[in-house]
Amino acid sequence: MRENCQKIKLLKLMELLRQETDELHPLSTNEICNRLNTMGISCERRTLAKDISLLNEQGFEVMWCRVGKEKAYYVEDRSFSVPELKILIDAVQAANFITDKKSIELIDKISALGGSHRADILKNNIVCFNTRKHSNETIYYSVGYLEDAIQRQNKVLFRYFDLDEHGEKIYRREGHRYVVEPVALVFHEDNYYVVVYSAKHDSTANYRIDRMDNVEIIDEPVSQKALALRKEVAGYTERVFKMYGGQPVDIVIEFDDKLIGVVYDKFGENTKMIRTNEHKCVATVKVQISPTFWGWLFQFGKQMWILSPTKLIEEYTIMVGELVGNGIIK
Repeated sequence: MRENCQKIKLLKLMELLRQETDELHPLSTNEICNRLNTMGISCERRTLAKDISLLNEQGFEVMWCRVGKEKAYYVEDRSFSVPELKILIDAVQAANFITDKKSIELIDKISALGGSHRADILKNNIVCFNTRKHSNETIYYSVGYLEDAIQRQNKVLFRYFDLDEHGEKIYRREGHRYVVEPVALVFHEDNYYVVVYSAKHDSTANYRIDRMDNVEIIDEPVSQKALALRKEVAGYTERVFKMYGGQPVDIVIEFDDKLIGVVYDKFGENTKMIRTNEHKCVATVKVQISPTFWGWLFQFGKQMWILSPTKLIEEYTIMVGELVGNGIIK
């Protein structure tokens, strides 16, 4: 019984030091004893030093200093620094797939990792992003089911929907369920997707998780093809236009040098560029040819164009001609 009480005392002492102290906010011996006694845990000045030593022997690194004439203790080392926690909080704030309710919960949990004093600093300095948050709370359960299915190598079924002009759900396939083989979860342009393999069509597809309802794991193993695709996920997700289908190809683009930052942002800072003259650069990038790709390219007008392959130049020329003929571009 006495041994159990001592274990509880050490756990509460460590919890108190982790949550309430840091190098700027140590707790004196008297303060610690009073806090523990308030919790119903007997603590005396003469035994506290021994308790701290036991914690240090277990690798908790409790530091001490002088506050006036009294000895005080604090925990300096933390799993996360304030800047690291700040980055995590900003990421939660900026992510539109995380609902307002869940954002508040996550921010509280992240802030608590830094202790109570740092938590106050973090909460008082939260950046408000102009982010339109999703309202679908079930996304967290869906992510959990999908991740579980991937680990268990099982198929999943679900219903998939779009939204009408009133924000109401319109289910595809008249509400009939999809049965697919999940390959990986991917975060892309503020949304979570699941990459799946369809044996019926022998192809991959991507579904936005916030548009999925009634996700269930079924007791059917995925195919060897789906398992093999998991090894290709890294390369798959590196393709910029991966969420919109289309055949991946290497293309050469030429662009005004003021778009260098845009190209790096879109294709990564490892993109190799060659300056062709004072104001122009050339780069070879891998994309999936799709309406999304063309939309991205045409937004730059005469500031960016395709140099190869020839087939794509021909398609590009035809599309430009149609846009000019319709008066969309001049």
